[in-house]
Amino acid sequence: MKTTGNTMFIPGGTSGIGLGLALRFHAAGNTVIVAGRRREKLEEIASEHPGIHTVELDVSDPGSITAVAADVQARFGDLDVLIAMAGVMKTEDVHTGDFVDTAAEVVTTNLLGSIRLIGAFTEFFAAKSEATIMTVSSGLAFTPMAATPTYSATKAAVHAFTDAIRIQLADTGIQVIELAPPAVQTDLMPGQAEADWAMPLDDFLTEVVSIIDADPTVREILVENVKPLRHSETNGNRDAMMAQLAGQVH
Repeated sequence: MKTTGNTMFIPGGTSGIGLGLALRFHAAGNTVIVAGRRREKLEEIASEHPGIHTVELDVSDPGSITAVAADVQARFGDLDVLIAMAGVMKTEDVHTGDFVDTAAEVVTTNLLGSIRLIGAFTEFFAAKSEATIMTVSSGLAFTPMAATPTYSATKAAVHAFTDAIRIQLADTGIQVIELAPPAVQTDLMPGQAEADWAMPLDDFLTEVVSIIDADPTVREILVENVKPLRHSETNGNRDAMMAQLAGQVH
């Protein structure tokens, strides 16, 4: 994936890492279409950042994904990058069954949303000589956080799904990349934007773009801060790291 000259669709690009990447890629000379549920936020982004396109999308709604994908493909025929950023992270207490509704919401958005988005774009991209699908997992896909079991599980599933579709799509011009962030200073969880255990957003974005610049064929984008989580099982300290994570969020 090159870092300039693309036309990029970024569902979940209205805040946090998604918006940060949208602004970085737009500044680098890409056409960027940001999608999200909140119309007022989309209008704010379009007003404050001329040239960025916006579209209203609810990734938890299959009909919304189908309609928006068709609209975006019709209006932006040169679209060649999908970055499936949309996701939610919520704590759960599994001592009673009350957590199941929260778990269903997380699965619908993080896992089914990503799968449905990819399903809506693979044929369109396969007709091109080059295109990119970027999924977004997490360091918690490899070292789960006790307070967010379903979030961690969905990100593990995104990782496995990404590895599998990369092989299936090898006969096309579609590059499949996985972005696995560590904790980053965003509003994903209460207090995370100011937490000293989370990586500053600008530092994260700079490192991500530099990784892609250094290796446009990269399969897995791992900033240095996420490598302890990504490799904890290999390093033999996964249990200790899970205990450390359990102390951060209760």
